[in-house]
Amino acid sequence: MSTSHAVVVGGGIAGLAAARLLARAGVRVTVLEGSPRIGGKLRVSEIAGLPVDEGAESMLARRPEGLDLVAELGRRDDLVHPGTTASAILSRGGLRALPSGQVMGVPSDLRALAASRVLSPAGLARVPLDLVLPETPRGADVSVADYIGARLGREVVDRLVEPLLGGVYAGLVERLSFDATMPAVAAAARSHRSLLNAAQGVREAAPKNPGPVFTTLPGGLGTLPQLVADDIAAAGGTVRTGATVRELRRLPEGWRLTIGPTRDPEHLDADAVVVAVPAAPAARLLKPDVPAAARELEGIEYASMAIVTLAYRATAFPRLPKGSGYLVPAVESAPERGGRGVKAVTFSSVKWPHLRDRDPEIIAVRCSIGRYGEEHALQRTDAELTATAMAELAATCGVAELPAETRVTRWGGGLPQYNVGHADRVARVRSAIAGQPGLAVAGAAYDGLGVPACIASARAAATRVLDHLRSREGADHDAAGGQAQGTRSQ
Repeated sequence: MSTSHAVVVGGGIAGLAAARLLARAGVRVTVLEGSPRIGGKLRVSEIAGLPVDEGAESMLARRPEGLDLVAELGRRDDLVHPGTTASAILSRGGLRALPSGQVMGVPSDLRALAASRVLSPAGLARVPLDLVLPETPRGADVSVADYIGARLGREVVDRLVEPLLGGVYAGLVERLSFDATMPAVAAAARSHRSLLNAAQGVREAAPKNPGPVFTTLPGGLGTLPQLVADDIAAAGGTVRTGATVRELRRLPEGWRLTIGPTRDPEHLDADAVVVAVPAAPAARLLKPDVPAAARELEGIEYASMAIVTLAYRATAFPRLPKGSGYLVPAVESAPERGGRGVKAVTFSSVKWPHLRDRDPEIIAVRCSIGRYGEEHALQRTDAELTATAMAELAATCGVAELPAETRVTRWGGGLPQYNVGHADRVARVRSAIAGQPGLAVAGAAYDGLGVPACIASARAAATRVLDHLRSREGADHDAAGGQAQGTRSQ
């Protein structure tokens, strides 16, 4: 397939992973990234001399795709794991440990839930009614808030489930899909009347010694995209930045991409295309030839957020944090309710021992701000967002010193919302694309936001493209053989 040319639109981790697989299979590959840099939401830079990620800081170690990619790049032995994953929730006036036995906030152990004191006495008393309530009707999909609230009460939703999902999607539990955002629990709930028992079943089915939950690279997860890009180049592929694709059109034997400004367009022809950009630009590119897919993609909304990174001297903390960080429920963080607007805090230098080893005198902290519908909170200046983060740490950790260095990273429209009906929407996108040979999609908008999930979508897209190119090559070979046979018979 060395004569086949595939173009990947988008240089995030999904696009790069797809391009790498294609290049390693012998396809001539071109990656087109519109921004000046590759990596998408994976980016790392130094703060107070420490490499601290500006976007995603880790990937699940219990899914194989990310680990496999790192191993294929020859960096498996470089992976580092958290020193602690113990985290807390700011609830009812204090930091409280997450109750043991919970699955994405859904409790399975009533004693552990009571001991955590996350819920009020009334909220705690409501939970065991789940064991006697009749089955909750459930159609094809339902919101997280509707189903879990009906089974366990609203406090479980607000003070356990929402902050955990908020850290992933920054979405509204009233709109997020139960099936798409909590698939293991949602599947178990279809075979258990009680949601508590369903969560217990998920816990019992999990491996007994699963190993570390998360992993990253010592220079930050933001170093992964360049490692993949280097491997693409080593296999003969090309990665271009500052190359915005304005149009994608079907040709009789492939696809044509239009790149660059209207006044000076560049055309690039390809035998196959992987579209690995967020839903809105993907919809724009697919609209002329796959309008049904474009309509569905236009319905996927996105949330914006900002990460404020603060580097403090260790002496700034009266007591060094022991856990990896804490989550702040929306009911606690809203300014109109007396909150400060921060939704999550990660003590990076505590969570990742390799950072502390590099400089024991510095404690790096990441504060996440912004949920879906709270764009107004992000319209503040960098100085105001930094002040918000500093006020949060002063209130919860007693930090009284100014940080040695600060950094604000804004991710506008960075998190796709898996709202009710998301799985069906994605199925309709893929059904529409199935009728277009040599076209595939990949990325966080489809089957998961994490790095392993994005890599899985990249593998599926690359496999679809390779199958098409191989079948076409076989057809060309058969046609050439038939012509040769016809020539000999004459």
